[in-house]
Amino acid sequence: MATVRPFRGLRPESELAAKIASLPYDVMDTEEARAKIAADPFSFLTVTKSEATLPEGTDPYSDEVYAKARENLVSYVTSGKMKQDKTPCFYIYRQRMNQHIQIGLVATAAVEEYRNGTIRRHELTRTEKEQDRVRHITVTKAQTGPVFLTYRQRPEISSYILKLMAEREPVINFIAEDGVRNTLYVVDDPVQIREIIRLFEAVPAFYIADGHHRCAGAMRVADQREKEAGAKDANAEYEYFQAVIFPDNMMEILDYNRVVADLAGYSEITFMRAVEEKFQIKPVRKAYHPEKRHTFGMYLAGRWYELKAKEGTFDPKDTIAALDVSILQNNLLAPVLKIGDPRTDDRIGFVGGIRGLEELERKVDSGKFAVAFSMYPTLMQEVMSVADAGQIMPPKSTWFEPKLRDGMVVHLLEDLQ
Repeated sequence: MATVRPFRGLRPESELAAKIASLPYDVMDTEEARAKIAADPFSFLTVTKSEATLPEGTDPYSDEVYAKARENLVSYVTSGKMKQDKTPCFYIYRQRMNQHIQIGLVATAAVEEYRNGTIRRHELTRTEKEQDRVRHITVTKAQTGPVFLTYRQRPEISSYILKLMAEREPVINFIAEDGVRNTLYVVDDPVQIREIIRLFEAVPAFYIADGHHRCAGAMRVADQREKEAGAKDANAEYEYFQAVIFPDNMMEILDYNRVVADLAGYSEITFMRAVEEKFQIKPVRKAYHPEKRHTFGMYLAGRWYELKAKEGTFDPKDTIAALDVSILQNNLLAPVLKIGDPRTDDRIGFVGGIRGLEELERKVDSGKFAVAFSMYPTLMQEVMSVADAGQIMPPKSTWFEPKLRDGMVVHLLEDLQ
C-alpha cells in the first residue's frame, strides 16, 4: 500500500507564479541559471541554484551557498511573494506540452516506504549529489522541489482527480518559456482529502521516474533527525518528502541519445565493418528516429543509417540485457568504441530527445564528435519491470518531459513564520 499525505504547501501568489516557478536545479549549469535570474530576479532559481546569486567562482557546495538559499527562501515569504496554506492540502498539477497532457497529485510520500521498497528506484545515486540534497534540505528546512513518481494507473483515481479539477478554478495557470502550460489546483476539503487517501491505499507501489537524489537526500535527512531525537516521530514533516505522482499511462519518456567524440582509431570504413558484425546497416535519406525497439539511428560523416540488432546479439529474456541502451552499449559502444563506463567516460555525451535530431547532426558536423546514435525511447513498462525486479537501469536510459517546475509548491519541514 502506498501512502499519500496532504501538507501545508508554500506557493507563489497567483499573479507571480509564472515569474517564480523555474525549471529544476539539475537541468542547467550555474551560468545558465545566472542568466535566467538576471532576466527574471523573481525566479526560484535564487533558492535552488543560489550560487548563481553569489560572486562568480563561488564553490557551489560551500556553506554560504546553502545559507543564501535559506535567506532567499525566507525573503519570498517576508516580501509576500509566497504564502503557506493554513491547513494541509493536496494539489493537482496539470502540464500540457504540445498535445501531451499529464495530470498528477502533489502530496508528500513516506520516507519509510522508500526504505522498505514500496517506493521503487531504478537508478544508482552518487554520494556527493546525495550530500548536496541533504545539506540543501537541512539548511533551508524545506524540500524546494518534488520527486517525480508514477504508479500503474487506476481508473477510479484518474476519474476522481478529473472530477476535482472540474469543481474548482486553478490557482496557478501559465505558459512557461519552454512552451509548457503549468496549472495548479488546491484540494483543501477534508472529505475530498480523505477520499484521495483512501483511493491511493489500493496502489501497491510507487516508482521514481526522476528525482532519485532528492529522494535519497530526504531519507538521509530523516535518518539524521531520528538519530538526533533518539526516536522516530511518524508525524514529523521530515518523515515525508514532496512528490508529484502521475499514473503511468500519462507519462512520456523521450529518447536519450548518444554522441561519441572519436571512432577509437577506426577509419570510417573499418568502423562500419565492425558495427556490421552485430547490426544490420541500412543507409537512409534523412534524419532517422527509430520506430520500434532494438533499432537505432546512426549519424556518421554527414549521413544517416538505420541499425538493427541482429538475432542472437542479446538475450530477449533478460530484463536489463534486452533494453536498447544495453544492446547499444554491449554490442557497439563498449567493444567497438571502447566506452567502458558511460557514467565516467568523457568521450561520450548524452542529448535529451527534446532537443531533436538536429542537435545530433550539429554536434557531429561541428567536429567535436565523430558519431551520433538516436534511440527508441525506453518504455515505462520497462522501467517499472526493472524496479520491480530490484535491478538498476543502465545510465542515461530515460528522459522525462515535461519537466516539473520547482517553486510551484514547496514542502516546509518547519514553518517559516
